[in-house]
Amino acid sequence: MKIKLLLLATTLTMGITLQAQSKKEIKAYYGSQYNVEIMTLGVGNDGTKLFKVYGYGKSVDEATFEAKRNAISAAIFKGIPAGGGAAPTPPLTTDPNAEVTHKDFFDEFFKPGGKFLQYVNLSNDGTAGGSDRVKMKKGYKVGVVVSINHTALRKYLEDSGVIRRLDSGF
Repeated sequence: MKIKLLLLATTLTMGITLQAQSKKEIKAYYGSQYNVEIMTLGVGNDGTKLFKVYGYGKSVDEATFEAKRNAISAAIFKGIPAGGGAAPTPPLTTDPNAEVTHKDFFDEFFKPGGKFLQYVNLSNDGTAGGSDRVKMKKGYKVGVVVSINHTALRKYLEDSGVIRRLDSGF
């Protein structure tokens, strides 16, 4: 009888543990409070922002995808720092709880193959090697130079009701 109880307890514990998210997955969420490595490179053309952003993953492709997601996440939630002759750009949302308030929207927006990819224009994919791709203990750190369509992203978020329009007043 004791063996059956011990086996049952072990099975239940393993099932719960397997469904829990890893620490890395929790850190990777779009609205996380963790720092995103980002460096502004210059002013882009007509409503675009040009910068280098980093992502981490078990493979180069996974890290590149994470970097793309980090680029859009930074534009929405954290803002883009000054550099390369460009002034700092504040975050698109002024609501500190936007990721919670609009959780369903952002879960769909940031999913693999999600709509956020429409606003990322890659200048490189981090496969050039050198300092843009670093083999780490458990995967890769990849730096990607991206140009995001900041104006179109703002318009989409406004039209979706996630952020207030610039002309809506205070």
